[in-house]
Amino acid sequence: MKGKSLRVGAVFLDSQGFYGGVKAGFKSAASASGAKLKLIESNPGDDASKEASFVSTLVSSRVDALIISASSQTGSVPAIRSAAKAGIPVICYNTCIDQADLGKYVSAYVQGDPVAFGRNTGEAAARYFLKAGITHPKIAVVNCEFVQVCTQRRQGFEEALKAKVPGYQLVSNQAGTTEDKSVSVATNQMQAHPDLDAFYGESGGATYGAYKAIQSANKAGKVVVFGSDMTTDIAKALADGKVIKSITDISGKVTGKLAWEQVQRVLQGDKSLGKTVDDPITGYTADDKPAVQQWLTAHADGLP
Repeated sequence: MKGKSLRVGAVFLDSQGFYGGVKAGFKSAASASGAKLKLIESNPGDDASKEASFVSTLVSSRVDALIISASSQTGSVPAIRSAAKAGIPVICYNTCIDQADLGKYVSAYVQGDPVAFGRNTGEAAARYFLKAGITHPKIAVVNCEFVQVCTQRRQGFEEALKAKVPGYQLVSNQAGTTEDKSVSVATNQMQAHPDLDAFYGESGGATYGAYKAIQSANKAGKVVVFGSDMTTDIAKALADGKVIKSITDISGKVTGKLAWEQVQRVLQGDKSLGKTVDDPITGYTADDKPAVQQWLTAHADGLP
C-alpha cells in the first residue's frame, strides 16, 4: 500500500471516546503502511436514516472502502448492501448487521465477543459482592441495547452472576447510552430503588453517567458501578476506587488498527466475505491500581 492514495469512508456510531480511538488507530496504521489516506467521516448519532444518507454519498463518490459501526442490525442492511453492490468493500467494527447479510455484503467484522465481554464484568461483580457479603444484590442496568452487542453483553454479565451470586436481582434496565442521558436515567433508577447496590453500565457513556449520578446523590461508597469501555475519566474514577469497581474494555486504537488491516487485505485482492476478526478484551479492577495507571500512561493523549 506504500504511496497509494486511498479514500475511505468511516461511520462512527456516536460521539463516545471509543470512536476517537478507532479513528486514531486506523489513521496511524494506514500511515505506518505508507498509504496516503483521506478519511471521509460521519457520526450519525445512532440514526439509521442519517447513516444511510451518508453511505449513499460515499457510494456516489466511489470511495475505496467503508469502515462502519452499524446503527442497527437490520436497519443498516440497505446502506451496507448498496455499498457492497457498488463494489466498495465494507468492514464492520464494534457493531454490524445480522449474520446472514453480513456473510453476503461485509468483507470482515472486527469484534470482541460481546458475551465474553459481559461475562468478564459479571465475574468482577460477583467477586465484589461475595467479598462484601452481599448475597442478594440489587442491580440497575443502564443500557445501549438498541444494538445487539449490548444485549449480548448483559447476557454474559448475567451468566456470570447466576453462576456465583444466584440471588442477584436486576431491578431496572433502561436505555442511557450517552453520558448526558445516562446521568438522568441512573438518577431516576436510584430514586425508584433506594436500596440499590450497584449499576451495570453497558457502554462508556452509561458507565460514567451512572458514576456521576452516584456522586451527585452523595451515594459514593453505598452504590457502586461495574462498567464498560475505558476512557480517561473512567480510568481516574476506577483508580479512586470508591464508586467504579471494574471496567471491561476493548481498545479503540486496536480496533482501528485491525480495521485498517482488513481494508488492506481486501484492497490487495482478497474478496472473501464474512470474516470475523477477534478484538482483544481486557478487564481492569479498582484493586489493580498499577494496571489502571499503566492504561492512563499509555493513553496520555486521552484517546482510548
